[in-house]
Amino acid sequence: MVAKVEAGEFRLDGLKWLLVVLLVAAGVVGNSYYSDVAVLYRVLGLVVGAVIAVFVAVNTAKGNAFWNLLREAQQEFRRVVWPTRAEVNQTTMIVVAVVLVMSVILWLLDTFLGWLASLIIG
Repeated sequence: MVAKVEAGEFRLDGLKWLLVVLLVAAGVVGNSYYSDVAVLYRVLGLVVGAVIAVFVAVNTAKGNAFWNLLREAQQEFRRVVWPTRAEVNQTTMIVVAVVLVMSVILWLLDTFLGWLASLIIG
């Protein structure tokens, strides 16, 4: 029953997406057609058109789902516990130390295998 109610909220999604595409196309064509008009007015027109297009897109099923995803991602972003500067420095130093140790080990291994290969080849 809930699915029927949700399906009724988003009617005419195809026409709404067509309107979004037409608004974007009108912005592109209008921007090139009115190229002699000041850039400020063209940018303001494009911003207004973009706001209207986003409003129409959010009122579709997929647009609403994407908007909800963005809101949930923002909430999740607020819950992240970021490391302190000291923790970042400490972790960086550990990574640098491991890279240096591994590079020495690989250099020694390469030298040994090269020496072994030269003994076998002659």
